[in-house]
Amino acid sequence: MVDGDILFRPLNLGPITLPNRIVMSPLTRLRADARCVPTDLMVSYYAQRATAGLILTEGTHPSPMGRGYTYCPGLHNSEQAAAWRKVTDVVHQAGGRIFVQLMHAGRVSHSSLLPGNALPVAPSAIRLSGLVHTFAGKVAFETPRAIETEEIPGVVAEYRRAAELAVDAGFDGVEIHAATGYLPNQFLVSGSNRRTDRYGGSVENRARFLLEVVDAVAGVRGGERVGVKIAPGFTVNEMEDDDPIGTFTHVAQSLAPFRLAYLHVGYDSGYSRGGSMPGLRPVDLMRAAYHGTLLAVGGFNRQTGQQALASGRADAIVFGRPYIANPDLVERFARDSPLNPLDLTTLYGGDERGYTDYPTIHMGSNGKQ
Repeated sequence: MVDGDILFRPLNLGPITLPNRIVMSPLTRLRADARCVPTDLMVSYYAQRATAGLILTEGTHPSPMGRGYTYCPGLHNSEQAAAWRKVTDVVHQAGGRIFVQLMHAGRVSHSSLLPGNALPVAPSAIRLSGLVHTFAGKVAFETPRAIETEEIPGVVAEYRRAAELAVDAGFDGVEIHAATGYLPNQFLVSGSNRRTDRYGGSVENRARFLLEVVDAVAGVRGGERVGVKIAPGFTVNEMEDDDPIGTFTHVAQSLAPFRLAYLHVGYDSGYSRGGSMPGLRPVDLMRAAYHGTLLAVGGFNRQTGQQALASGRADAIVFGRPYIANPDLVERFARDSPLNPLDLTTLYGGDERGYTDYPTIHMGSNGKQ
């Protein structure tokens, strides 16, 4: 039942009103083409999920050097913007709202994915352990090239250009991905940032890159059209920090003057691969340090989402895996209907199977009315 269900209360994000507090998480699905141009299959995928209070797109690189995966989309040229326009048009026609998530992979990439087979860039030349997916299969991560101080304004300008293209593409706003080990996160934490210039050392210096990116992106349409995703205490992709509480408290307080649409944070460090703040929920740290809107992510179902909203810890709930298998998640929650099972074999790459063929409650298991 919707009556009295806190998940179905409207929420204002600056000039945008969400009809419910059910947000679709950024989900890497790798269905763009090899040139990182969104495909018609992606148009169908996002259109199916337009009843979400807000759609956050999959991570989308703001420059060719920001690419981290094979068939991931970009937003750094007019062809990509025109293709994304097809997505936003159908979402808006269905009454939805959609932000693009800008994700610069930094060191979480490989030279074979980058222009001229250039090495990935990072704050410091520290190699990730493990393997990266390339067109040739899984290979070891490379030692990235430490970006030069004089290059950083150019990277910031690429974010701004992507935000301008987001306007052309019809997006309602932009989310800056500064979590889970991507470039802004690499600058933020001490374990991946060993710089000795104005972008390294103190927390003020390590936060400088993110704040410059936020300032550049907010300069396009205002902070109320910008969200930021951060991950206090999360150690995925070897994001170790000497003082995560101090680091992310500073970040949250420094973001306040931008009057952002929201902060997108992990609810509990247990939902990801490890955490470095035992006994402290990241969302609680952010609620104490940041007095704007908080979107919480972290393995929620309907009941736990309701509980997080009712507790005041979060203002909206970000659902990931449930949205992969349930394009009509909002209606299923409203009717308290069972959810489709998730096919883990079709998460990344491929065709419509496991992407746009999940049935709604108005269809049979074969996807027919």
